Amino acid sequence: MAKVSVYNIEGKEVDTIELNDAVFGVEINEHLVHLAVLQQLANKRQGTQKAKTRSEVSGGGRKPWRQKGTGHARQGSTRAPQWTGGGVVFAPVPRDYSFKMNRKEKALAIKSALTSKVVDNKIVVLDNFDLDEIKTKKVAGILDALKVSKALIVTNGKNFNLEKSAGNIQNVRVSSVEVAKEDDKKAVKSTINVYDIVKYDTLVVTKDAVKAIEEVYA
Repeated sequence: MAKVSVYNIEGKEVDTIELNDAVFGVEINEHLVHLAVLQQLANKRQGTQKAKTRSEVSGGGRKPWRQKGTGHARQGSTRAPQWTGGGVVFAPVPRDYSFKMNRKEKALAIKSALTSKVVDNKIVVLDNFDLDEIKTKKVAGILDALKVSKALIVTNGKNFNLEKSAGNIQNVRVSSVEVAKEDDKKAVKSTINVYDIVKYDTLVVTKDAVKAIEEVYA
């Protein structure tokens, strides 16, 4: 198991923690990481682009002039593509760009992305990230103390003060993982994804969030 340092919000090392190899030490599957990123970007596409073909443009039901004897080229409709105001040839129509991945493929993609952060020494574990108030300057100071700029912060459960405080900081995003028991069943609420893990240079994760991630994906 990989052993990493645990820091406080002042940037001082206070403890160490062992990361579960089943989550943070898997064989990196670059293909699935690429596929997961592609899926997320594709699922965000609206696919609402639309233009009218000649059959959808209004008017043009009458032949503009007779077939022969006018000196003009023969024409059948003023809504044909070569006319101003006519339809578009092979016009784009609304479509769905989304596609699905298997549950196991998604899980392996996330574990591969997490492992890559450990391999590249781009993971910082905090003992906690609790804030008494909404203060952007305080979060910026904590990240400076950790020598982190472009970061994905992961907490155990929703952290309202942190989310609001980090909202105005460029290149910083806050996500969460929460495992709760409802009627003897495990309910998982997670907003982490492969795209964000890959996009941001450093993964800043609280100690409790590490345990939650391992409980979800191990």
